[in-house]
Amino acid sequence: MDTVAMHPDPAFPRFHPRPAQGWINDPNGLSYADGRYHVFFLYNPDSARHRSICWGHLSSPDLVHWDEEPVALRPQPGGPDALGCWSGVVTDDGGVPTAAYSGVDTVGGHSRVVLARGDESLRTWTQDGHVAAEVPPDPQVTAVRDPFLFSFRGRRFALQGAGLASGHAAVLLYSAEDLRHWQYEGIWFSTEDPLAVRHLPAEIWECPQLVRVPDSSGAETWLLMASLWLGTDDHDHPNGVGYLLGSLAANGAGLPVFTPAAGGKADLGQEFYAPQILALPDRALLWGWSAELADGEGPGRSQEQIDDAGWAGILTFPRQLSVRGGVLAVEPAPELRTYRGERLHRGVAGTLVLPAGAEVRVLGGEGTLRLVLVAAGERRTVFADTVAGGDELRIFVDASIVEVYRHGSVPATLRAYPGPGEEWQLELPHGAAADVWELRHPERSVPDGPPTETPA
Repeated sequence: MDTVAMHPDPAFPRFHPRPAQGWINDPNGLSYADGRYHVFFLYNPDSARHRSICWGHLSSPDLVHWDEEPVALRPQPGGPDALGCWSGVVTDDGGVPTAAYSGVDTVGGHSRVVLARGDESLRTWTQDGHVAAEVPPDPQVTAVRDPFLFSFRGRRFALQGAGLASGHAAVLLYSAEDLRHWQYEGIWFSTEDPLAVRHLPAEIWECPQLVRVPDSSGAETWLLMASLWLGTDDHDHPNGVGYLLGSLAANGAGLPVFTPAAGGKADLGQEFYAPQILALPDRALLWGWSAELADGEGPGRSQEQIDDAGWAGILTFPRQLSVRGGVLAVEPAPELRTYRGERLHRGVAGTLVLPAGAEVRVLGGEGTLRLVLVAAGERRTVFADTVAGGDELRIFVDASIVEVYRHGSVPATLRAYPGPGEEWQLELPHGAAADVWELRHPERSVPDGPPTETPA
């Protein structure tokens, strides 16, 4: 995707892959097949507005070099997805790549689970309008969306996010051994659970997912993650994304039962929503959606400015998940080190000027760290946090997106639009030292397979 490096909009990301034009939001259908990672995403290729939603498609051999693939799914006139192909997953169904996604065909209508079949390259898809799951005939369920598939004890199950007449957010459970015909098993888990209402407060849980994640203790730990939708949300989602860690057991009917033990936020920033996790045998990777800042959210962009720019939305860098000490730890995928170009600073202190594409590693210090935009003596703070003792942070700046990772914890995703003459500056607290690299696009090389260890 070298052409995006020449994009005329200085706010356009140079290292976070996305098409040069159009609206994007939720990552979907994450897959690893034949040596390539595949990231699908909700996409309007024709404008920077949230309508006529298709599935866009990017692929990569190494999480660094990305290729834009043909649009995978499009709304089918007269079909169950006539008003949009919304969030879902890609799975293997007897050797056939299969997308299971939310289809909507009436304004304000409920979504149904629609299937599409792909070829082995995941580049060509056939949409015949097959509906695998109708809206559940359950008077308690007032909203349903976003299918997710998982396996437990040799059986295939599915989840969908939901809102209930009681006002609770919930996950619905299905048996999906026959992928073409899902069996509704009922309301599986909801904010009636005290840990859930504490860590996942919402009216509807969107984009729910349940995956096993590597745990440093050796325990079999399951992660339930959901995006927290409120009726007042537009494209802002102030409650963000929550998670629960717990165990999975079978009841007398062989259905899974989730028992949570701990929870928290999956990201501490204001511009992170609708992530999806790719669970591989030896690692779990996550991508999320970072929306544009609207007018009124600090120095955001008006709809007219977004229309003029011709694009909206960024997918985060891939993030590697694990559990350490009973909490979720999120790190940048180790492959991102490949973006390191010239080292601009080594072990420096004080205030540093950063280029528009930079990685910073901060060690130690006591006090407040700030990332600011500065011009003509005026300064505006984009990120500020307290560091202490042995903290280690990695900060990525890519045009208008910032990702801040704290070792052993969860990151913060932020957006800001540098104005004419503004430059990025990092203000370090006393005792902190930083290494700074300018990001650059490396030459292509094809690895033997996905790495299994995080390099030091």
